Amino acid sequence: MELLSPAGNVDKLRYCWTYGADAAYIGLKNFSLRVKADNFHADEYTAVRALKEKFPGRKLHCALNISFHNKEIDRLLQDIPYFREYPIDAFIVQDLGIVPILQKEFPHAALHLSTQASCMNREAVKVYKSLGFSRIVMGREASLDEIKEIKDAVPDMEIECFVHGAMCIAYSGRCLMSAYLNGRSAQEGFCSHTCRWDYQLLAAAGRTAESPSSGAGGNPSGGAPQNCMGGSPSSGGTSTCMGKSGADTRSPAQLLAQSGELVLEEKKRPGEYFPVYEGDNFTALLSSKDLCMLDHLAELKAAGVDSLKIEGRMKSVYYVALITRAYRKALDAMDGKISAEEARPFTEELFKVSHRPFTTGFYFGREEADKTASGASDSPYMLTAEAGEVLSPEAEAAVLRRGTELKERRAAAYNALVPEAKAAWDRRAQGQPDKYLPPVEAHDGWHMYPFNALNMIDGNTELELVTPGTVAQKLQQAEFQLLNPNTGEVYRWVCADHPCVIYTGIPLPDGSLFRARDSGYVEGQYRGSAR
Repeated sequence: MELLSPAGNVDKLRYCWTYGADAAYIGLKNFSLRVKADNFHADEYTAVRALKEKFPGRKLHCALNISFHNKEIDRLLQDIPYFREYPIDAFIVQDLGIVPILQKEFPHAALHLSTQASCMNREAVKVYKSLGFSRIVMGREASLDEIKEIKDAVPDMEIECFVHGAMCIAYSGRCLMSAYLNGRSAQEGFCSHTCRWDYQLLAAAGRTAESPSSGAGGNPSGGAPQNCMGGSPSSGGTSTCMGKSGADTRSPAQLLAQSGELVLEEKKRPGEYFPVYEGDNFTALLSSKDLCMLDHLAELKAAGVDSLKIEGRMKSVYYVALITRAYRKALDAMDGKISAEEARPFTEELFKVSHRPFTTGFYFGREEADKTASGASDSPYMLTAEAGEVLSPEAEAAVLRRGTELKERRAAAYNALVPEAKAAWDRRAQGQPDKYLPPVEAHDGWHMYPFNALNMIDGNTELELVTPGTVAQKLQQAEFQLLNPNTGEVYRWVCADHPCVIYTGIPLPDGSLFRARDSGYVEGQYRGSAR
């Protein structure tokens, strides 16, 4: 089975392939359902081409999965020459209007049907096959039994399924909540993830189940809605708005839920009410658990799934790298390339990446999919830095030379001082250590690597090294130094945007990441969604 990982930008694309993905999917500016991802633009196709050459055999899929308005069709036609600059192997689409355009302009690229199309049955798959699609990204509502039936009916159609990441409460992600609340349409790539916000459930003032109002809308009495839950939505309090039922056979809860007078109020938007109507069947509100099928790869393979898709073009480099690595190791163990014991430390790292409680979604029945979660994705670790490729011997020698020159200049200036001035120098150096950083000195067997700090790192930070082949290696302070390459000084601390290289005797392979514990993390407690 193919392992397909998300690439929200060039950097993430590199980590997808470095950490074991067979293919990656990207979006191009203006045509992707993840507009807030960096996506790909300008001349980034040159970097993508270089990565394709560096990782021969890896595939690149391009998501053009928005619902197109006329003006966007026109823009697509104008941008065809730009699209040709990318080494695209397949397009992921939901809007059939662009299919003839892609078939004409990119005859060698495959067509993959987006999950947004909600393809759920064998007859629909047959229709899409007749239109030229070679792969279906199944609607997330499909069970493994249904997928197997589809594969048996259309064996030459590739089946791709999401196996990990955030899920949407809407039908295959076709959600209007974001557009309703703040005018940002999920169908055009501007989803504001309104289902993850903090809400409380309210009913119209004075409304009870035994006194239905005659008016439509949320507040016939004119007063502010009242809290129905006896506390916050997560407190588990019993409703104080439920009266006794009358002749109607529905329960008080059903009467109120189906009255159309329940509303949600979002924490940061007091006074704005979102109507809630409950149908005959149970509806999960609002935030779904995260999907995780890591323990069920054999069942997916038996059902005929050809490609395993990880969600997350807007997720971090750390997320992309470690989730991709976990599934890569699990697949390799299933295929007998490594043992289950060798894979286990890597797969267990999956739980150290930001996530909500996990679920298997609809694959084994809707009961799991109906369970919701509260709080933000959480992780015990923060990504603190990325390392680049080792500096050339000439570049490393230049940094060491600057350190030597700095040491000599300081010594000359210090030795020229009278004793009283030397004492003043010593006091300044002790009181302002950041202005008198020590110069670097050469260490046998050590090498330098570009070091992109993402969070503050100081002498108290306990760094762990993560690589494609190293689960997590704790680094001792004596094992590395962080240097200013422009001055040859050894930093006491660094943070984002500081010019920096790491000088160490530990080999850092391509794709090396550094993480540190998040002091605010408490196991089992998911912090608020405002994070």
